[in-house]
Amino acid sequence: MRDVNIDWANLGFSYIRTDLRFRSHWKDGAWDAGQLTEDNVLHIAEGSTALHYGQQCFEGLKAYRAQDGSINLFRPDQNAARMQMSCERLLMPAPSTEMFIEACRQVVKANEHFLPPFGTGGSLYLRPFVIGVGDNIGVRTAPEFIFSVFCTPVGPYFKGGLAPHNFIVSEFDRAAPNGTGAAKVGGNYAASLLPGAQAKEAQAQGRQFADAIYLDPATHTKIEEVGAANLFVITKDGRTFVTPKSPSILPSITKYSLLHIAEHRLGLNVEEGDVYINQLDRYSEAGACGTAAVITPIGGIQHGDHFHVFHSETEAGPVTRRLYDELTGIQFGTVEAPEGWIVKV
Repeated sequence: MRDVNIDWANLGFSYIRTDLRFRSHWKDGAWDAGQLTEDNVLHIAEGSTALHYGQQCFEGLKAYRAQDGSINLFRPDQNAARMQMSCERLLMPAPSTEMFIEACRQVVKANEHFLPPFGTGGSLYLRPFVIGVGDNIGVRTAPEFIFSVFCTPVGPYFKGGLAPHNFIVSEFDRAAPNGTGAAKVGGNYAASLLPGAQAKEAQAQGRQFADAIYLDPATHTKIEEVGAANLFVITKDGRTFVTPKSPSILPSITKYSLLHIAEHRLGLNVEEGDVYINQLDRYSEAGACGTAAVITPIGGIQHGDHFHVFHSETEAGPVTRRLYDELTGIQFGTVEAPEGWIVKV
């Protein structure tokens, strides 16, 4: 066990090597039992399908230090289910829900000393992934696979806590209409690197932007995703929570958790529907949501020559703040969680 000397108050969202990670191999039709290893380097065949044909998928979830000292995993069964869907889309064997959660438990327990203390706002980010490996050259599913889970302590994805960020609409598409947009596969993220970099380099009327906004690939009239996160908006009357619905959107566990919280905790109407880029004046608040970002309020969106401001460019709106407080309270154990949402490590 290495000594941990981390400035928890200034922890960013970057890789920090931890002590142990879980690794299991699939061969001859079955996963082996898997084990923890100190080795953070993968040794794979040069013909591995993950390298040549993008046959790989991944997940992201967090472990939280609760106020009573216990450790919370937030909805890991939902991450397991999404990984299973991604594996099915890419013709890969998927770990069972039980195997997935147990691997996450083992990794968190083995690296507990890297878990940021309660009250710092930090968490232990877990990255499970499945990749196709083994000797191969043709375009086909791999003969072998690796399932692994590693972790790293993280702070906020965007600096500034619950501070609004501005975004700019990209001319690129995140995914094809009937492609892999709903699967959490690396190719979707590789395709986002260029538009994301362009968004961060862009300036309009003295404003800078945190990331790109992607419109629907079929008509380019509706917002689908915000960089690597899902979108939500609040109607002008403050009564309805709306989030885009499309077969090319990644089904965010954070988004569906917020849908539940908005309806059952805040008493809002909820909708999964279209959010048209030319009708943003229907909404008083907007946010990007995901495991890494949790909630990032959207100050405004640049579309062509027009910049639309929601609640404010400097502070989060009241509904967004209530959603954030409720969600993070559940994750850190200060607010009672819906049944089945928290798994203790």
